[in-house]
Amino acid sequence: MKAVLLCRVSGREQEETGYSLPAQEKILRGYAEKQGYQVVKIFSMSESASGKKQREIFNTMFAYVKKNNIKVIIIEKADRFTRNFKDSVDMYEWLEEDEERQLHSVKDSLVLHKNSRSQEKLNWDIRVVFAKNYIDNLSEEVKKGQAEKLAQGWLPCRPKPGYKTVGERGHKIHVPHEVYAPIMRKHLELYSTGEYSVEKLAEMMFEAGLRTSTGGKIHKSRVHQLLKDPYYIGKNVWGGKIYQGSHEPLITKEVFDKIQLVLAGKNTPKINRHMFLLKQLLKCAECKGTVTWEIHKGIIYGHCNHYRNCSQKKWTREDEIENQLLDGFEGLQLKNSRIAEWLKKALKESHQDAINYEASSLKELQDRLTQVERRLDRLYDDKLDEKITKAFYDQKFKQYAQ
Repeated sequence: MKAVLLCRVSGREQEETGYSLPAQEKILRGYAEKQGYQVVKIFSMSESASGKKQREIFNTMFAYVKKNNIKVIIIEKADRFTRNFKDSVDMYEWLEEDEERQLHSVKDSLVLHKNSRSQEKLNWDIRVVFAKNYIDNLSEEVKKGQAEKLAQGWLPCRPKPGYKTVGERGHKIHVPHEVYAPIMRKHLELYSTGEYSVEKLAEMMFEAGLRTSTGGKIHKSRVHQLLKDPYYIGKNVWGGKIYQGSHEPLITKEVFDKIQLVLAGKNTPKINRHMFLLKQLLKCAECKGTVTWEIHKGIIYGHCNHYRNCSQKKWTREDEIENQLLDGFEGLQLKNSRIAEWLKKALKESHQDAINYEASSLKELQDRLTQVERRLDRLYDDKLDEKITKAFYDQKFKQYAQ
């Protein structure tokens, strides 16, 4: 008779170390062979996965056994199968549809089927109740821990771009990242000028080296969320409430307020389909209305927009007006080379902040790269000396490579 196995990793640490899942599979496979069952598929789920993902795996398993007319599901124990009443009800309904269907809970020494005795069902139900109680209690403890951490001024989740986590487990806090904090600060300040769109800012952040926790590009929708987040002025938002944070802000409240104005459209740059050279620069001599520009057969013409009563009907080519302006600009040319050099020097000095920022960012990135390369070398030496396992080496190598 064919059977499927359902394995559930009890925690993130066991999943990462790779011991819990193989151990479960070994136990369940041994049980299936002893009972004479042929294992056709193994379904695995992790406690670290979202509830939606766990539900998806659970539903996929039931759909598979129904479609392929598989009669036996083998699990390690009740709390590896479910920790809520809905899954248990689904299981009972599945058993009721066919007398040959069975659920084997190996460590509980339980075999449930349509004709199971009431005592066996009570045994199962009690285990499900205890499993649900464990989850409910764990949820309460997690919420209490989160509330306490928020009260101390720390955000109980992963750090946001520009920050990193330091400290031991249970006492971790967020501090500005030595490399990415200046980059994040610079881009927040750039957006506050109103000269960049969110999409453009996302591209600039990617080019500057800012990444998601998985090493990918920060999507513009996420950038939009970060721009609205008071986290960067030292406040934490959790559960719809704002808490005073203990982490170091990256920007001032003045810059943050400017960003909100830009996001609200008060100072957002408008992207035009055609960027005409003299747009909004010329007025009609008769009605003082702004000259409108249009393209006809590849030639740009300017004319009065006639928003006011005006008798002007002539259209003038842009290049003809440009030639007239160029004649006037000749009088503005600097003939004195000393003045020209003085202006050039002044312009360079006005951009010194940007030059210094780029130089410091490049140095910080180079230092970071050197540090990671040293870590990779030590990691490889530890692997050769068999101080670490291959699984641990692969995990850390992937992290440092990113």
